[in-house]
Amino acid sequence: MSHESVNRDGVNHAGTDPRLGAPPPTACTGVPDSVAIGRAACLALYDELALSPKPGLVTLTDAGSHDDMDARHFIGSLFALRGYFTRIARLGAEGAPFTALERCGIDAEARMMAATGGINTHRGAIFLLGLLCAAAGALAAEGRVARAPELRHTLLARWGDALAVRAQRPSTLPGGRAARRHGLRSAGVEAALGFPVLFEVAVPAAVDAQARGLTRRDARLDTLFAVIATLDDSNLAHRGGLQGLRDAQQLARGFLADGGAARPGGIAAAEAIGREFVRRRLSPGGAADMLGAVCWLQRLGALSPG
Repeated sequence: MSHESVNRDGVNHAGTDPRLGAPPPTACTGVPDSVAIGRAACLALYDELALSPKPGLVTLTDAGSHDDMDARHFIGSLFALRGYFTRIARLGAEGAPFTALERCGIDAEARMMAATGGINTHRGAIFLLGLLCAAAGALAAEGRVARAPELRHTLLARWGDALAVRAQRPSTLPGGRAARRHGLRSAGVEAALGFPVLFEVAVPAAVDAQARGLTRRDARLDTLFAVIATLDDSNLAHRGGLQGLRDAQQLARGFLADGGAARPGGIAAAEAIGREFVRRRLSPGGAADMLGAVCWLQRLGALSPG
């Protein structure tokens, strides 16, 4: 092990949790198998957790707007989910129907809840990244390297009809109820459309940040703010109502218009927005899930807008 510090919970604050394994290369080469797809997903969620500052969200050192969870819950959840993303990637490779993917996701949620004492740390990521892993598995079974456009096409071609039916179900979750109450596009509808905010906003933002030579932290922070500015994040609507969501979107748009994370004072500006989110108890959990998906695309070398 290097000289970089590891805390009492086994978290290496400079890299990755030792229990999750050493990080793979920046991008995979060739066609990844189900194990590589799943491992990249778990590590990508660690990437998302490790990013700081993140307005209102849990980091390795800050609970954000949450008084019921911290980094220890997230690490425990990731440890419990290590096998899930590999299993659902394998189901995708086997051409499994959506009902099988859904059962796999429900089982993963139960493991998450058991690991966290009933706290929802990764339900959105189980859904979003699980579907993406299944699509990557389907592509791998055909000997095809995953790229963002192919992943979206495969997701819709294989399970789009079932996702459209699922999107019509009334949700009993707080975020789903908030989306329905305020007339927002729910996570289910977002999935049925092939995750347009992920592929049409987050991926181009990440590619642009990379092309501008931003550091990894600054690129991911700008990508996160691009998603916050656009997404109908039901977590924000649940906590702050429609006004809270719109105010968060406006703050994110202003941050980017002023030059984003890389400008002089950019990180201080992000921290100030974070303090405002905490004051109002706002937490953009849906945007965090999409950032995790972008980190996964990066780890697979699949970050391409077209």
